Amino acid sequence: MDRLLHERFIALGFTLARSTCSSYDSTLASYLEFCRLHQLPITPSPDTFSFYIVWLSSYILPSSVDSYLSGICSKMEDEFPDARHVRKSRLVQRTLAGCKRRHQQPVNRREPLSHTDLLTLYDALNLSGAYDDILFLTMIHVGFATLQRLGELVWPDAVHLQSYSSVSMRHTVCVSDTCISYTLPSSNTDRFGHGMELLVQASTSRNNCVALFTQYLGARDALFPSHPALWLKCNGELPTRSWFLRRLRSILPSPNLGGHSMRVGGATALALAGSTPQMIQAAGRWSSDEFQKYIRVHPFLLQALLHGGGAA
Repeated sequence: MDRLLHERFIALGFTLARSTCSSYDSTLASYLEFCRLHQLPITPSPDTFSFYIVWLSSYILPSSVDSYLSGICSKMEDEFPDARHVRKSRLVQRTLAGCKRRHQQPVNRREPLSHTDLLTLYDALNLSGAYDDILFLTMIHVGFATLQRLGELVWPDAVHLQSYSSVSMRHTVCVSDTCISYTLPSSNTDRFGHGMELLVQASTSRNNCVALFTQYLGARDALFPSHPALWLKCNGELPTRSWFLRRLRSILPSPNLGGHSMRVGGATALALAGSTPQMIQAAGRWSSDEFQKYIRVHPFLLQALLHGGGAA
């Protein structure tokens, strides 16, 4: 029995990624502090959760409060099985909706990366010949083409969140004249832990993604033939989030461009190219229709572009 308990604890530890666990720990600490300050029992109830929503909405955007409740329920449901039922109660949902309206603010969304932005980066860095420039160019082109999150490409800045289980490996790369593929390791959206094969196709543009990838692989394999990781800087370290964003903003200084811009831009580009919603959802590995909020083109404008009405 002890062995079964031990193995179950290990299995439960793999349920969430490290970054998600860290976020959920913070949300639980916030809830416990609220209960302490207001002398309320920690047992989830519609009253306690609704009061917590009102209190927290004074400090953060109400749109983020729902994520806090999700983390709290995840952490507490083993001890309080009704936690998720309480979260879905009418009082809690109406309180959350009311706070969102009362404290609503203009949405500040990341600007989508465009094909023009990619060409600007390519023209600025391609001729330098520097290894890290080739690495950055390849990563951002691949991330755009495969709708990746920045966290799927780079190493977290926080050391305690770094894990090789989320690092793409060199041996998974398959190269042909027309495409390159490699395996994206398991993530929160990969329920079965099998990973996902990402495919990058060649194009006729001067910043052909397959040509960039091939150039990078040649330089990488010459320097680090035995290192297992796919993405490596010239010093042998894995590129970090801050390293990537620093290079991006040195050429494209817009404050609205960030790590999410690749994924948003890639989804928008597919929509403009006439891809079906099902295709975009599959390419971005979305489990629901949440991907639709990533397409930053008005539906009427998109319809006109796809059917030639924009030329009128």
